[in-house]
Amino acid sequence: MQPDRWSLYKQMLRSRFFEEVVAMLWREGLISGEMHLGTGEEAAIAGVVDHLREGDAMALDHRGTAALLMRGVDPVLLLREFLGRSDGLCSGMGGHMHLFVPELLAASSGIVGASGPAAAGFALAGVSLHPGSLAVSFAGEGAMNQGMMMEAMNLAVTWKLPALFVCKDNTLAITTPSQAVISAPLVERAKGFGMPACEVDGSDVEAVWLAAHEAIGRARLGGGPTFINVHCVHLEGHFLGDALLRMRRRPLEEMGPRAGELIRAVTRRKGAPLRQRVAGLESILTLIAQQDDKLLEQGDPIPKTRLKLVEEPARLEALEQDVFEEIQEALKAALQTAKDGSPAVKLRENRELRENKDEIAQPGDQEGER
Repeated sequence: MQPDRWSLYKQMLRSRFFEEVVAMLWREGLISGEMHLGTGEEAAIAGVVDHLREGDAMALDHRGTAALLMRGVDPVLLLREFLGRSDGLCSGMGGHMHLFVPELLAASSGIVGASGPAAAGFALAGVSLHPGSLAVSFAGEGAMNQGMMMEAMNLAVTWKLPALFVCKDNTLAITTPSQAVISAPLVERAKGFGMPACEVDGSDVEAVWLAAHEAIGRARLGGGPTFINVHCVHLEGHFLGDALLRMRRRPLEEMGPRAGELIRAVTRRKGAPLRQRVAGLESILTLIAQQDDKLLEQGDPIPKTRLKLVEEPARLEALEQDVFEEIQEALKAALQTAKDGSPAVKLRENRELRENKDEIAQPGDQEGER
């Protein structure tokens, strides 16, 4: 069995366009609080979710938007939820991090590592209530150091639960380099619990699909859990407005006011030894340098998948236009007057999304860059 590139690309593109709309609403000030997007990790989600069926469960982290969309949640309900409206998916009470869809057995949480025990619970219930089903945990590599995640993995192996633990590894836990706090490869840690484990390129949706196909097939037959470490990127950093990305993209504007403070911190008499302070400054500058947009874009799965479909330009153009129009219509519907009488939300002309659509549809020299 082989993956359907067209279907996977469509799901990833729907997620990307949807999250571009979310970003635009956030920048307009219509969505309050932090916003964690999954732009860049679409392949890690699509390659797994494509295998799920009725009775399967998803335990999601604070980046659950793509997985819910790909499982069929109405984008209008999601947008209204993010806007805090009473006619949203969770009556405007969950925001983007704490979502619950009972009919899909899907739940997300902003608590780091919480998807592990949630998936184990879903899987344990599924053994009795939905034989042949499984539960998937999605989490970042920062969650792999959480005790509850490791306890969940241990129990899943001990009880041979039908579970799949998917780690979306971008090597950075907010501003902490993973290599500084993880002593050994995560696949080795998972194998230490006695479960199969593998690493996958998160820019290659077909590779993720094949790895998930094997793991899910084994779980459905009673073979227990699997750990998949998917190497991916976060194109918008940890959250929208990420300080590291701002300093990389607008160095004079963002670094200027901080330069004096950094210099004073390094040269002051009191405090840590000079060598240690210099090393701290170097680590900050290294992190900023690593946020190079070109480097991040090399891990973007959408242009990479699109290049495999360009031999059918008419079909490709029609698919992209359909997805674009679907998300545009969802945006219009989400901004209409709520059933409880709340006023419609007004938004400036949606130029940003159209520009992003044109950029995806005209990859130019992307093949050479990759």
